[in-house]
Amino acid sequence: MKNIHILLIGVLLTSAAACKKFVDTPVPKNELVSGLVFSDDKSATASVTGIYSNMNAFNYQYANILMSYLNGMLAGDVYYFSAFASYDVFKFNELLPSSQYVETMWGNQYGFIYQANSCIEGLTGAQGLTPAVRSQLLGEAYFVRAFMHFYLVNMYGDVPLITSTNYKVNNVKARENTAVVYDTIISDLKKAESLMGADYPTGKRIRPNKAAASALLARAYLYTGKWPEAEAAANAVLTNGRYSLLQDLNSVFLADSREALWQLQPVNVAGGRNTWEGFATVPATATGTAIFRLDSVNLIHKFDTTTDLRFKKWVDNRKAAATGNIAYYFPYKYKVRTSTSSTITENSMVMRLAEQFLIRAEARIQQDKLTEGRSDLDSIRLRAGLTALPTSLDKPALLLATEKERQLELFAEWGHRWFDLKRTGRAPAVLKPIKGDKWQDTDVLYPIPAAARSTNINLTQNLGYN
Repeated sequence: MKNIHILLIGVLLTSAAACKKFVDTPVPKNELVSGLVFSDDKSATASVTGIYSNMNAFNYQYANILMSYLNGMLAGDVYYFSAFASYDVFKFNELLPSSQYVETMWGNQYGFIYQANSCIEGLTGAQGLTPAVRSQLLGEAYFVRAFMHFYLVNMYGDVPLITSTNYKVNNVKARENTAVVYDTIISDLKKAESLMGADYPTGKRIRPNKAAASALLARAYLYTGKWPEAEAAANAVLTNGRYSLLQDLNSVFLADSREALWQLQPVNVAGGRNTWEGFATVPATATGTAIFRLDSVNLIHKFDTTTDLRFKKWVDNRKAAATGNIAYYFPYKYKVRTSTSSTITENSMVMRLAEQFLIRAEARIQQDKLTEGRSDLDSIRLRAGLTALPTSLDKPALLLATEKERQLELFAEWGHRWFDLKRTGRAPAVLKPIKGDKWQDTDVLYPIPAAARSTNINLTQNLGYN
């Protein structure tokens, strides 16, 4: 095993990349990204796919439980079953620069950016690779870099833009304006689109392809208010015959689902685990306790609980004796906590087709294409067993309907609700009544971690955290 110690943005990260069998390769487990492993197709592929293995190797890391459930707490949709200081700061929007997971998510994401940059540099100068393989891998590396910068800028605001492995430069980089970061995200995704193939390299959807790049590009355009571009990028995905909106909601989160644009393959499957999300949210027994729960007022009561199939299929409940046998609810998109089967039936969903309908809907409505936008919303609603929206709804009403459908469709997935409230400017209006006096408008951003600022004098702090 090799160790590379990465001094990055003042955070000392020790990478230990676990290269599981995303591809059939003899490269040993724990092989690290470096300039020494781009000598042939197999070693180069292992270097890039090791990033995905790292993203999902351990629980309570950036790419599984933290992004979905802690950001869900910030949005008021999710809560933890008992008092726990490291989670309570998310529940009450009282993040501190020293908060454990504020630092974890910063460090995780910049670590993956370092790995992506190492791959970009290694692949650019590599000899002896099959051109098609090199192109695909380079596209994946650009995609990963864009993906990580996207989440960083939405969590922390202005952030250092890291596009090389030069730690001497990176370690003193100041925060870059959000607009500039987005320009680089969009540029990287366009490169990824042009480099990656339409097919998934292994036949499974555990590595990004051209459509995944288009989908993230559509999201980036939406977040930056580029409505025509967002519509066009989402349309490119929605008209791709490789994907379909599944009518059976119990099939959506299965491995290689036709709704999946990109999934992460389980790595640590000891004890019959599939996804970390399923392991963390599904109770161990029929009478067991669910530790991550859905807020009844802020989320559950917004469902039409008699009709909406998302409530019936993606939410489950238990009764707590301590509160008079009142039912509480928990996410049930992932059904498998553990299994006696050696076959993996669920992968961690990162991006899926339903979001693209919602992106195109919003982009169309913002362009006053109300009929077309409403039709996209109806695609999601009808799949959920609901009726079509009234044709009388005007633009403001349709935008609110879009916000609601995004909340009910994408709950407990990758922080969508939190980011939606932030990007639309609706966070204060929605969250202040929920959070009460604890809410401050500066809570829409994470603080810059104290550990990063302690070694990089050029890192300023976000308002409200000094």
